[in-house]
Amino acid sequence: MLRSVGAITFGLASDRYGRKWPYIVNNVLFIIFELATGFVNTYSQFLGVRACFGIAMGGLYGNVAATALEDLPPAARGIVSGMLQQGYAFGYLLAVVFARAFVNTTSHGWRPLFWFGACPPVLLIIFRYFLPETEAFQRRMELRKAGGDIEIEKVFIQEGKVALKKYWLMLIYLVLLMAGFNFMSHGSQDLYPTMLQNQLGFGHDRVTVTQVVANLGAITGGTIVGYSSQIFGRRISIIAMCILGGALLYPYGFLRSNSIMAAAFFEQFAVQGAWGVIPIHLMELSPASFRTFVVGTSYQLGNLVSSASSTIEATLGENWPLPPGKDGTKRYDYGRVMVIFMGAVFAYVMLLTFIGPERKNRDMFQDEGLEDVIGESKFKGEDLEEMGGEKAGFDEKEDSTQRV
Repeated sequence: MLRSVGAITFGLASDRYGRKWPYIVNNVLFIIFELATGFVNTYSQFLGVRACFGIAMGGLYGNVAATALEDLPPAARGIVSGMLQQGYAFGYLLAVVFARAFVNTTSHGWRPLFWFGACPPVLLIIFRYFLPETEAFQRRMELRKAGGDIEIEKVFIQEGKVALKKYWLMLIYLVLLMAGFNFMSHGSQDLYPTMLQNQLGFGHDRVTVTQVVANLGAITGGTIVGYSSQIFGRRISIIAMCILGGALLYPYGFLRSNSIMAAAFFEQFAVQGAWGVIPIHLMELSPASFRTFVVGTSYQLGNLVSSASSTIEATLGENWPLPPGKDGTKRYDYGRVMVIFMGAVFAYVMLLTFIGPERKNRDMFQDEGLEDVIGESKFKGEDLEEMGGEKAGFDEKEDSTQRV
């Protein structure tokens, strides 16, 4: 729930002050809260620390998407979007491996995993510190400063009002879309290890291997389909992956041998293939003035809606009990539940994607309403050229409707 707080807070900070320093602050908070998690002694302490961690976690996605994508030439957007999104799958893969290596293998139990998790952000902070601010944000600041006597903070607030007035329906659509996408990923992943252990009797090592294979499929699918979306379009790529994912649900939930690893590979290929389009799709549909805020907040609000995925599936699974295990453990047909649940989710995402908009190859420097804030005169003639207006997406030959 608190990820949304982080998305709003750090999203606004990134759109106002730049991508660089909010990102660095985010990662400093990661280090603090990951280390603190490893030292808690009660559930209340754990819950408090993880709530704070959620704020830091929520602030990162929009910033990273803007940093990685807004300066790219259109031809490179699809493949970089897929590679960016599959950082999630690659991180999940590493988490599976390191959890197997660190959890319950030392006298400290689960704690070493969190202590280890505090290390990677150190490298990210160093890396980002030496990188410059994005060109898109620098140009936007030039436009804001062109307001003359108008303070930048006032310009920023007025930009927000204009963007909200013009984009409120789009914001609602993006939250609904991201709710479906998060249901898709969490619904296919969160309960899957439980299904492998409880229903199929897989051991820890076998579960780990299956999860690694699934995430290799996710990385492959996200990169390939992200690239393909540059050719076939964002929406058609997402819809195609929903159809493929739906066709693979039966083997994903009902195979009972090691061949289920192949089903896991291709099912996650489809799920994360659709996800590979999302970073650039969100960027192209968001207002330039509040790109980080919109991308991050829509993602995290959608994530909040879908956070009960595993609970819903586990509760529904109790309607299909299986014979108890040899040790008397209660068993349930989680595979059947996942297939039904994911079928509904794929249909929902397909419908929402089909009726929604697409702005493939949109000019990332394009403005939405900044001229209304500063004044039309500031965007004409030589003043426009001096402010880099041509690069910012304004063209004297275009009418105002085309510019917006």
